[in-house]
Amino acid sequence: MKFTTTRLATAIGLSLTLGLVSVTANAAPIVIKFSHVVADSTPKGQGALKFKELAEAALPGEVEVQVFPNSQLFGDGKEMEALLLGDVQIIAPSLAKFDRYTKKIQIFDLPFLFDDMAALDRFQASPAGQSLLDSMQSKGIQGLAYWHNGLKQMSTNKDKLTRPEDVKGLKFRIQASDVLEAQFRQLDANPQKLAFAEVYQALQTGVVDGAENPWSNIYSQKFHEVQKTIANTNHGALDYMVITNAGWWDGLPENVRAALKTAMAGATEHANKLANEINERDKKLIADAGKAKIQPLSKEDVAAWRTAMQPVWEKFQDGIGVDLIEAAKASNQPS
Repeated sequence: MKFTTTRLATAIGLSLTLGLVSVTANAAPIVIKFSHVVADSTPKGQGALKFKELAEAALPGEVEVQVFPNSQLFGDGKEMEALLLGDVQIIAPSLAKFDRYTKKIQIFDLPFLFDDMAALDRFQASPAGQSLLDSMQSKGIQGLAYWHNGLKQMSTNKDKLTRPEDVKGLKFRIQASDVLEAQFRQLDANPQKLAFAEVYQALQTGVVDGAENPWSNIYSQKFHEVQKTIANTNHGALDYMVITNAGWWDGLPENVRAALKTAMAGATEHANKLANEINERDKKLIADAGKAKIQPLSKEDVAAWRTAMQPVWEKFQDGIGVDLIEAAKASNQPS
């Protein structure tokens, strides 16, 4: 009996030891919940899936990235709170959502600041642009990357839209943004804050006369079917910042953080390439549909818009920073 008891105790002890070794060797992976509000098929959705693929390939068994599209976990109004509470680890809100955390991000809403997407890319990749990713650390937010949605184009139900005076008195739908409101008021137009889901009907019924959107939004939402003219203005960025909880990020093992940075760089390249391709494709599809006239702007036209917008730049320059605005202007010149 004693022999049996001894053997049993030894077996139990060995089993517990092996179990402990097994648990240690197979520690649970770090779960990273990536929540966003759009479909998997969009550039943002594809970027999130690419990040999952690259991160899990670089850190097999160490991280598990769970992607939740279409507001499955949290909608627009709740995702930032969820991130700060640690309920999710990564989100990608539009840049217009950050002005309550830092006024510097308003630079992307300043009208007619960037000539084109190449200029925007140069600024976002510059030391000044990259510094904005770290500008909200004191609020618990760490920026990881910029993801494109596209540059905005201005559309109206009128036949002409080339100069600032062409929008006087018109009603334009805007996102909730102090800069965008000031932009249209400076033009003696009337900004109207509307939910994105309400824009098509508002344009169709004349509740508003125009709107501002990237080509992909215009085409996918069929706005070109209820507008006469789309001016190729490229007058502001409608991009995203991919962000994480600063405390959580800083607490990651250094090797994990480094691998996730590399994975995010790869996902960013993939998402932005896709966004640019979709915008170019949708611009052509709008032109081919022939329902709205795409109107180019000359250098003289753009200069007139920039001159008209100077009071808006001046109104917000103290919050944004003159140095940051100068760096953005410099990005219009290829290095």
